Amino acid sequence: MELRNVGSSGLAVSAVGLGTMTWGRDVDEENAREQLRIFVDAGGTLVSTAPRYGDGEAEAMLGGFIGDTVARSELVLCAQAGTVRSGRRMDVSRRGLLDSLDATLSRLQTGHLDLWLVPAAGTVPLEETLSAMETAYRSGRARYVGVADHSAWRFAQLAATAGFPIVAHETEYSLLARAAERDVVPASAALGAGLLAWAALGRGVLTGKYRGRLPADSRGASDLWAPYVSDYLTGHPERVTEALCTAARGLDVQPHELALRWLLGRPGVSSALVGARTPVQLKEVLDTELKPIATQINDVLDEVSAPGY
Repeated sequence: MELRNVGSSGLAVSAVGLGTMTWGRDVDEENAREQLRIFVDAGGTLVSTAPRYGDGEAEAMLGGFIGDTVARSELVLCAQAGTVRSGRRMDVSRRGLLDSLDATLSRLQTGHLDLWLVPAAGTVPLEETLSAMETAYRSGRARYVGVADHSAWRFAQLAATAGFPIVAHETEYSLLARAAERDVVPASAALGAGLLAWAALGRGVLTGKYRGRLPADSRGASDLWAPYVSDYLTGHPERVTEALCTAARGLDVQPHELALRWLLGRPGVSSALVGARTPVQLKEVLDTELKPIATQINDVLDEVSAPGY
């Protein structure tokens, strides 16, 4: 698999990253272990996790696999910060951020993260956020630091004030979610940060599996995940998915392959993060050939998926 630098930094990550959001909930330990092995065997390196995934269970699973299923040196470990407190409020105070980092390192059974991301939440002063990030960076507990889901202006504030490099911005980005192109993408490029695109397959919708039906074993049919998927099943997203599937059929490729090829051709994208419910689904994604798509096809997909803002 192709390796790409994250922005202007020297951190290299696989073009496709493995998300662990459903580990410990939909994905049990056996299937998570197999997913990780398949991912690494395919040349993948970037694994993204967070304390809130399964209330820490995703991190604990991943930590249990390191040194057993895969070597620590094979992975680029990326974790978001922040612990959810009562009332579902994310604690992004200095104390909350650094406590969550230490807890993450403990669950992952490692002395450092390769990339630590601070999410946008609450009204914590800029200086307090930067203080926590700098402590993590200077102490070596985080080799690189970045942000997740920040507005362009907030990210610009952080990057302009920090006395250390902020190398990554994780944001939702796919054919069904292009709002980041309005300001987050150009701001990140101007500030030398690489984009990590979460939900790269449109929360699973760009696989085409929801066309005209709701599979009983899908996330969209589950009580837990239905709200996460439902907004992408009708209206403009539905039309984009139909156009993608039509183009994919004409090229004799799978829709998810074409969707990833489009995304990885966008300026500034360092890695496309995908999650899978089963090892078979993940292998299907990783077996695709992620070469650039023809200009004409790219232009058609650009036009049909253009956001209305």
